[in-house]
Order: sequence, then structure tokens, then C-alpha cells
Amino acid sequence: MRQSGKRQAVAAVYLGTFMATLAISIVTVALPSIQVSLETDFSGLQWVVGAYALCLSAFMLSTGPLGDRFGRKRVWLGGVALFMVGSIICAMAPSLPVLIVGCSVQGIAGALVIPGALSILTQTFPDPRERAYVIGGWSSFSAVSLILGPMLGGILVDNVGWTSIFLINLPVGAASLLLGTSGIVESADPGHAALDPLGQVLSVIFLGSLTYGLIGAGSEGWGATSTLMALGLATMTLAFFIALEMRMARPVLPVDLFRDSLFASVNFASFVLGFAGYSSLFFFSLFLQQVQGWSATQTGWRMAPVFAAMAITSFLFGRLAARQGMRRLMILGYLMVGASMLAMASFGPSTPYAMIAPLFALLGIGMGLAVPSTGAMAMEAAPRERSGSASATMNAMRQGGMTIGIALLGTILSAKAINSLADSLSEANVDGAAQLAREAVTRRDMSMGSELPQAVFEALLAQSFADGFSAAMALAGCLGLVAALVLGIAMRDAASARNR
Repeated sequence: MRQSGKRQAVAAVYLGTFMATLAISIVTVALPSIQVSLETDFSGLQWVVGAYALCLSAFMLSTGPLGDRFGRKRVWLGGVALFMVGSIICAMAPSLPVLIVGCSVQGIAGALVIPGALSILTQTFPDPRERAYVIGGWSSFSAVSLILGPMLGGILVDNVGWTSIFLINLPVGAASLLLGTSGIVESADPGHAALDPLGQVLSVIFLGSLTYGLIGAGSEGWGATSTLMALGLATMTLAFFIALEMRMARPVLPVDLFRDSLFASVNFASFVLGFAGYSSLFFFSLFLQQVQGWSATQTGWRMAPVFAAMAITSFLFGRLAARQGMRRLMILGYLMVGASMLAMASFGPSTPYAMIAPLFALLGIGMGLAVPSTGAMAMEAAPRERSGSASATMNAMRQGGMTIGIALLGTILSAKAINSLADSLSEANVDGAAQLAREAVTRRDMSMGSELPQAVFEALLAQSFADGFSAAMALAGCLGLVAALVLGIAMRDAASARNR
């Protein structure tokens, strides 16, 4: 392959990945503007972010085999084009349901683009040294997109409008398509493609019904018929899914690998990483804007320490692992994630940014250690011939954790905030305190009025959101520490088994 063609292929893959990764972080700073513009409630905001994460995690398990069978270039370029279509739907959305559809299309496309990039780079660069270099650049480019997302999104929201965060994908996607069409060489291995359509359908139903039930619990209550039916469907679908995968010769989820305690522990940790770390972007944006009152632009800049620390740590990870050992860094990473998020449970409306920024940076360092070490340990715990399946599983667990984290932690935040505000209004002898609190928290609707002055009411609302944020961060932090404990036990047992 000519050198210019390789450069075009690399540029195409980098830009496509930039576009798909940017969507994870850029939308978070636009949520308050979307809530006002589309007149939606808190659960609607959960779906805006959750729809992308849900489809990304649910379809990621099957995208590798699709490229193997139908052509990696064809499938990847199709993913880029589909992402652009989803972005147009989002930008033109006149209502929340249409926006959710657009985000879902983006998620499906992202599942084709993000993991497909590694496959294309592997085929384009057969030499291991060249391949390591371009994959390192690809990882750095992904980190940069996470850093730029909130900052760029804030500027666009404040100066152009929230729809612009989706329209920015069009020129990036067009450049990626143009470069990819001429630079990427088609490759396929249909004999090795392991498609499992029924397993894929069941995984989508499971994640979708579970997410619906968890978000519905926040708006309808845990005892509501719709919530119980959704959670019941999720339970039954999961049982059928596991039973099916255990019988398949080439399952979409390698259930048998979970018999190895180390592999199971690493994937549990990957789930926690998504649940606690990646879903936190949703909550940080709401906290900074709706509790502390910063603008979208200011919020984007204030979230930057998380991504900057994560990018720098990931860049230095190889050297750190050579000195300290990968397993030690992995446990340390999850300890940092858990400890930083537990400390964030103390945040309130008047917490100075000088206290917030160091904890954001600590979380970023923890994630910068946890992300690469989790991927490397997943590969180490699985047989070499099944590395592709193990990698897809680990990534799907992380994205699935993010989906469930947004749903469950968001429901916890909403419920705690409603109760907190209702209690405060009741103490002030405000009539209809419970209903007023629900409308104010879920929809930020104060049209029902209050016997309190507007400034006092808004201060109570900000404090109630802070209370909800604290409850969500406390649970996320505890799970981070549990993941570190589980990993420590699994690694100790694995070492003992090797010694025997």
C-alpha cells in the first residue's frame, strides 16, 4: 500500500473516531438548554445521553463480525455516514422523541466507527512497530476529543445554540468519508465472522428494558406498573440471553470466559468504570450549571481537568507500568476513582472551584490508570485466539455500565433532590410542597408558584440538587472502591494458582 494512502487512511480513522468520541462529552454541557428548548423533564435528559450510550454498548458486540463478513472499509464508512444522518436528525429535532431517535442512530453508528477503527488500522499497518505508533496516536486523538467536547460544546451552546453541537459533526464526517474512500483498502474474512443475530436482539432488549425501568423509577416510582414490567422483562431477557450464549458455538458474549475469576473481575471493574467514571460527565455538567450557576462555556472549561489529567496519565501509562507494574496501577486507579467520587459527595452550591478542580483531576488520573490497565488485563486473562471477543466484551461492559449509571444514578439524584426540596418547603409551611418539589426538580418548573421569595426558592432548589448529586456520587464512589477490592482478591488468587 502506498504511503500517501496510509496517511489518508489514518487521517480518516482519526477524524471518524474524533467525531464519535466527541459526542460522548459534548452533549453534556447542552443539557440545560435542551431541557428548556424542548420542555422536557429530568428523565428526558437521561434519555438524551442514555440513548447514545445504550445503542453504543448494545451493538458494540456485533460490529466486529459485521466488518469481518461484509468488509471492514464498507462497514466503517457506512458507520460514519450513518453518524452524520443521526446528527442531522438531532439538529433538526422539534421534540424530545425525535432527538432521542437521532441519538440512538448516532449510538448505532458509533458502535460501527469506534471499534472498527482499530480493525482498519491493524489491517493497514501489518508491521507491529508502525501499528503501535498509529494506535497510540489514535488513543491520544480520542483523549483530545473528550477534552475538547465540553469546552467546544459550551462555546457553541452559548453563542450559536444547542443544535450546533450536532451540526459540527457534518464537516468532520464529510472529510472522514472523503479520505477513507480513497485511502482505506478493503479487507474481509467472512470465514471467521461470528454473527449471532438472536443474541444481539436479546442484548438490545435487555439493556433497553433495564434502562427504561431504571429511568422510569425516577419519574413514576419503583412500584409503578411500567417500571415493574420493564425490570421484569429485563430479568427474563437476561436469563434467555445467557442460556442462548452458553449453547452457541460463536456467541456474541463469551459466557464461558466468565468462569475464570480474573476475567470476570476485570469485566466487573470495566462495568464499574463506565457506571461511575464515564456516567459522571452527565452529573458534573448538571451540578456546575444547575447547582453552582455557571454558563455552558464556563462549565466546559471547569470540566477540563478530568479529561486533561486522564489524557496525560494515559500518555505516561506505559512508563509507569514498566516501573510499578500494571496490576498495582490498575488497583490504584480504581481506588482513585472511588475516593475522588466519595469526596465529591461533599460538594454544595458554595463549594469553591479550588476544591472541585483537584478532585476532578484526581478522578482523571484514576481513569487514566484504570482504562488502559483494564484493557490490558482483559487481554491477559483471555486466551490469545479469543482476544477480539474478549476486547469487545470488555468495551461493551464499560459502555453498558455508563448506560446503567446514567439511568440509576440519575434516578437516585432526582429522588433525593425531590425529597430534600419537599422537606425544606414543608418546614417553611409552603402548601403543596411535594408536588411543587417534583415539578421544580424534574422540569425546573416554578410556574406553580411559591409562598417564598424567588431567590430563596432558587437557593433551596440548588441545595436539593446538590443533595441529590451527593447521593449519586456516594454510590458511585463506593462501587469504585468495591471494584478495587474485587480486583485485589482476584489477582491474589490468580497469583496463588500460578504458584501452585
